[in-house]
Amino acid sequence: MQHDHTQHRVHPRWKGKTADGGYFEGRGSSEGKGNKASTDKGKPKLHAQAVLLLVVSGLFGVANALSGTFVGVYLWKAKSDLALLGWFALATNIAVAVTFWLAGKWVKEYNKMNCLRLGVLLSASFYMLVLWLGKHAVDYVIWLGIVQGIASGFFWLAFNVVYFEVTDPDNRDRFNGWSGLLGSGAGIVAPWISGILIVRMAGANGYRLIFSISLGIFLLGILVSFFLKKRKVAGSYEWLLPWRCVKQEGTPWRSVSAALVAQGFREGVFGFMIGLMVYITTASEARLGSFVLITSAVSLFSFWLTGKYMKPAYRSRAMLIGSLAMTALILPFFWKVNFVTLLIFGIGISLFIPLFSIPILSAVFDLIGGNARSASQREEYIVLRELALNIGRILSVLLFIAVVSWSTTPLIINSLLLLVGSSMIISWWFMRKQLAANLQQGPLDKPTIPATISGNDCGEKRE
Repeated sequence: MQHDHTQHRVHPRWKGKTADGGYFEGRGSSEGKGNKASTDKGKPKLHAQAVLLLVVSGLFGVANALSGTFVGVYLWKAKSDLALLGWFALATNIAVAVTFWLAGKWVKEYNKMNCLRLGVLLSASFYMLVLWLGKHAVDYVIWLGIVQGIASGFFWLAFNVVYFEVTDPDNRDRFNGWSGLLGSGAGIVAPWISGILIVRMAGANGYRLIFSISLGIFLLGILVSFFLKKRKVAGSYEWLLPWRCVKQEGTPWRSVSAALVAQGFREGVFGFMIGLMVYITTASEARLGSFVLITSAVSLFSFWLTGKYMKPAYRSRAMLIGSLAMTALILPFFWKVNFVTLLIFGIGISLFIPLFSIPILSAVFDLIGGNARSASQREEYIVLRELALNIGRILSVLLFIAVVSWSTTPLIINSLLLLVGSSMIISWWFMRKQLAANLQQGPLDKPTIPATISGNDCGEKRE
């Protein structure tokens, strides 16, 4: 088994104190003696547990890249109904939100690593169900969406908590860059191979093969996860903290939650619609695989570059540029929707999405770790983050279902995409003050906690 040698710098006021759950325990102390320093020529390093977590998430990403890209196509070929795919996405997002909230108690008070493994196992079970149901899968889209949502909820809840514990503000941008790079690397080869196999194998044999391969990779991910150190648990889970936090005045979580809702509003529709549009336009799984290969190759480079050079001082400008660019990339669809315009969109999104996603993700987790109390309630704040994201996703999917049930003309669909896609600008607007607050931290070797961060927790119950 691996041991956790992660070192986090400790604010002077916290020396000699530890938060419940051991997040600050041993950080900046002798825990990491004998290891290489956490920085090399000023560049933050990732420790062994962080690297292992990247491996597990990478395997999870490869398995989903092989098959996840084609689940929507598989359902579409069985029944060409956009609203049906919307209901599948809606069931998934609702299940994710409920699972995060309910499983928060398990992750905080019991074994979070088992929660992560169960998420991987249920993801494998999802593809087993699709294989078993075959052409009848379309008749059970709601239940399949629920299974997929529960699986994702278990995995990403545990992953995000462990991610918070094995990274710090110094190396969080780097971890996110590597995570995006690995995801892009998986997307380069896996969907391309899947597309070729589906086209070359008769009937549904290609789908059965790639779903089976994904199942095997998920099981490998479970095995690798046993090398992750069992994390300490402490404290009691506060079920109502997310609601209390959003209601409380004077906390940055109100604006941050609004930013996350806006981010989720885009993800809800774009998460499944673009790949489906590529297939509908080309009628070829191979072309869809090529589309994902090209865009993932661009994304690999852009995540590597952004993760390498991103600093807290650049986050606000980067997020604004990314949100404006990703909104503008939708406009060519009003001229024509074909493989070329979709490819331009995909390449553009791959270039600019790291500018948006890395700053907001790092800033939110920096906020969670802003002081000892909020760090000790990291599970509740991660649940709050996911609930906000999924509220946005659910709202956009409901809007999608309503619109496509009324009309599926190109003008209506494109207008819907523009409306949903522009929510990224709203997300930046709500995040801008928090991103500016990060700049008050000063040099990383002498961190200070700005007032907006040091007063960020909402844990105290108000009578």
